[in-house]
Amino acid sequence: MDIINPATEELVATVPDSTREDVDAAVKRAAGAQRSWSALAPGDRARHLRRFADAVDTHLEELAQLEVREAGHPVGNARWEAGNARDLLEYAAGGVERLTGTQIPVAGGLNVTFHEPLGVVAVIAPWNFPMPIAAWGLAPALAAGNAVLLKPAETTPLTALRLAELALEAGLPEGLFQVLPGAGPVAGDALVEHPGVAKVVFTGSTAVGKQIMAKCAASVKRVTLELGGKSPNIVFADADVERAAAAAPGSFLDNTGQDCCARSRILVQRSVYDRFMELLEPAVTSFAVGDPADPATQMGPLISAAHRERVRSYVPETAPAAIRGEAPQGKGFWYPATVLEGRPEDRTAVEEIFGPVAVVIPFEDEAEAVRIANATDYGLSGSVWTRDVSRAVRVSRAVTAGNLSVNSHSSVRYWTPFGGFGQSGLGRELGPGALAAFTETKNVFISTEE
Repeated sequence: MDIINPATEELVATVPDSTREDVDAAVKRAAGAQRSWSALAPGDRARHLRRFADAVDTHLEELAQLEVREAGHPVGNARWEAGNARDLLEYAAGGVERLTGTQIPVAGGLNVTFHEPLGVVAVIAPWNFPMPIAAWGLAPALAAGNAVLLKPAETTPLTALRLAELALEAGLPEGLFQVLPGAGPVAGDALVEHPGVAKVVFTGSTAVGKQIMAKCAASVKRVTLELGGKSPNIVFADADVERAAAAAPGSFLDNTGQDCCARSRILVQRSVYDRFMELLEPAVTSFAVGDPADPATQMGPLISAAHRERVRSYVPETAPAAIRGEAPQGKGFWYPATVLEGRPEDRTAVEEIFGPVAVVIPFEDEAEAVRIANATDYGLSGSVWTRDVSRAVRVSRAVTAGNLSVNSHSSVRYWTPFGGFGQSGLGRELGPGALAAFTETKNVFISTEE
């Protein structure tokens, strides 16, 4: 498979296209490595993971530059992503010795529980955040005593392959963490359908997530799904409107809008609507778009020509836009920042565009804001801007989403749970419960009666 730089359209690398036979062989290797890995004392597993984290730390800049070239991410973002992968490994290592069972009082004996590793886990990672999201599954699964087979997206396998090399250099057993670049309908399906794979962790579109869930159901395979979103950004009249408008571009332009948490529906109370739009325009048009290798760049290209055409299909070039930014001309899959004014029922307000496009919708009162926010099949993330603490709590509880921020657009912290409601996914990742999600709970009763 050819890997193309989305900013220049130049060939970056060529990687193997894994077959079903490759997947089968990898599962067999992983099963053998997992048995030895899970038998290690918890402290020894933790030390291995810390060495892996140290190896990643030593190669942060190399990993970031790979991300710039294969994904078109601005280098500042890419450095954060590499650091996040390191931090996740360190955090998971700290949880190995804290993954404890419980003693439950019973009559006539002793009752204890154990967390048993699942075995071989498949992690199918997306192209929008290749390193961090791969680590979301990789780090806790290894920490809990499992082996991991990682299938990166077809367009962004290079950081995954380098992470696997670093794992070996850090001393992790061979076969414990393997990367299988390849097409979703071949390598991905082979992992999902393989009887030797105990759990699938998938991040991607809702449509593909439904297919994976159906395939996992055939063998009652464990599954965690992190899928699409159409997150609201609710700005009330009592908010700091200047701050809300200044922050809004980053909420839907970060990663060129290729973010399931993007606040691409901006709901603004009508009494401050005009003022908000006045403030939003310079904030959007000043968002720095250009060479991802330049530290000053805030927004790079879209991932591919095909994806650019998909984004463009929502906003024809001739369509009126409330705000439209600039984008480089020539080579690269560029698309300008675009803000539309719309209604809750518009296609652009309902479907996930996954590009640098937002729609602004006015509302009258709190009840209407909540109604519009919840008028979607998704429920991943969102923001509420208000100075009223009571309103912040009421609206946060009323909006059907798994991750909400008040006076902020921050959605993800590796030490707090992450996941969606509705068609945004199934299960939770990250946070203190991350390791337990890769185990089965075993209950053992020991009679003490003579």
